[in-house]
Amino acid sequence: MKNIKYFFILLSTAIMITSCSKDEHNKSDDTNASTSKPNILLIIADDFGLDASPNYNVGTTKPNMPHLQELSNNGITFDNCWAFPMCSATRASILTGKYGVKTGVLNATDASTINANEKTLQAYLDDQLGKTYSHSIIGKWHLSNGEPNRPTEMGIDYFAGLLTGGTKSYNSWNLVENGISNPSTEYITTKTTNLAIDWIKNQDKNWFCWLAYTVPHTPFHLPPNHMHSQGNLPTDQGSIDANPLPYFMAMAESMDYEIGRLLDNIPQDERENTIIIFIGDNGTAGQVIQNPYVSNRSKGSVYQGGIAVPLIISGKGVSRFGVRDNNLISSTDLFATIANIAGVNVTDYENSKSFYGLLNDDTTTKRTYNYSEVLNDVPAKSGYTIRNDIYKLICLDNDAKRFYNLIADPFETNNLLTNLSTEEEAVYNTLLQEANRIRN
Repeated sequence: MKNIKYFFILLSTAIMITSCSKDEHNKSDDTNASTSKPNILLIIADDFGLDASPNYNVGTTKPNMPHLQELSNNGITFDNCWAFPMCSATRASILTGKYGVKTGVLNATDASTINANEKTLQAYLDDQLGKTYSHSIIGKWHLSNGEPNRPTEMGIDYFAGLLTGGTKSYNSWNLVENGISNPSTEYITTKTTNLAIDWIKNQDKNWFCWLAYTVPHTPFHLPPNHMHSQGNLPTDQGSIDANPLPYFMAMAESMDYEIGRLLDNIPQDERENTIIIFIGDNGTAGQVIQNPYVSNRSKGSVYQGGIAVPLIISGKGVSRFGVRDNNLISSTDLFATIANIAGVNVTDYENSKSFYGLLNDDTTTKRTYNYSEVLNDVPAKSGYTIRNDIYKLICLDNDAKRFYNLIADPFETNNLLTNLSTEEEAVYNTLLQEANRIRN
C-alpha cells in the first residue's frame, strides 16, 4: 500500500513539473512572438524645418535638443526628405501613402479634410496582419472639419489630442479622446506626452504610436522654464512679436524635453524593441525661418524652405549608426516603410515606396523622383514641384516655372530656364512628363 501511495505521489509531481514547464514554454513563445516585431514610435513635429533641426547644416541658430541629437547619433539622418508645404497634406500622405492630388488634401484650410473611405495605414496593418499591433494617434489630427469620431471611424484604435490645426493657447484647448471633447488647461505638449506614456503602458502586445506634437506651431510663447534653455524671456506679446525666434527655439526644446521624458518612461526592454521615426510636417513658419531660407519661401511654399524636412530614424532594426543618407524620400514613403517594419511584405503602395532596406544597407531606393504640391487661393503661391537627384522643377498656377540645379544651387537662387543646356532641357521635359503622369 505504501509503495502504491508513493507511486501516485511521484506521478502527480511529474505531471505538475511537466505542466509548469509547458506553461513556461508557452509564455516564452508568446514573448518571442511579441518581441520578434518592433514597437513603432512615429513622432511628428509641427512647422519644424531643417533650419530648426540639429544635425542639419541649414540655419545659424539651433535649439538645444539632446534627445533628438542622440537619435541622430544612433541612427540615420536623411538629407533629402520632402513633405508637403502644409501640415494636413503631409499627415494625409503618411496616413494613406498617397499624394494630395489623389486624396484631395492639399492645404490646411478648405482642402484639409480626408475622405472617411480612405484606407489608413492602421487599417491596412490590421488587414494584412490581423490585430498584431495596437495603434493610436495621439496629439494633432487636423484632417477633418470638426468630426470628433473621424480617426476611430477610419480604423485607429485610440485617438486623443487636438482635432484642429492649432490652438489659441497652449494652456487652454479642447482635448478630444475617442470622440469625447473636454476642455483642458494642462500644457498641451506635456498632456500629449502624458497621454502617450499612459497609452503605451496599457498595451499588452506590439504597438504603433503616432505621436503628433503641436509644438513649435504658433502661437509663439515661453514654455515652462524647466523645459528649455532660453532663459527668463519676457512673456508679453510685444516682446514675442518683436523677436519670436528665441520663443520658437524654447518651444522646440520643450518638445525634446518631452520626447526624453516619454522614452524614459518606456521600460528598458520595451524601449530596446522600439524603432523611433522623427519627421517634420513641413518647413518652418516665415516669422522664424532662418537664412539662407527666406520668409516667402517657407511653410506654405513648394520651395526647399517649405518642403525639405528633417527625418531621423533610430532604434530597433536600424544598424546604420550616425550616418547621413542622400536618397530621395517622400513623406508618403512612411506608409510602405512602416508596413515593412511591422512585417508586411510590400515595396510599393499607391504613391508610397518603401525605404526599409536603407535602415541596414547603404544602398539606393526605388524612388527616382520626389513630388510635392500645395493649393492656395493666390496662384503665385499654388502649384507643384518635382525633382530627380539633381534638378528641381516648380510649376505654379500663374504659369510661372522655375528650374534649379539643387546640387550646385541648393537654395534656389538661379532659375536655369533662361538658358538651358541640351542636357538640362532633356531633364526639364522628363520632369514635366513625370509630373503629368502623377497628376493624371
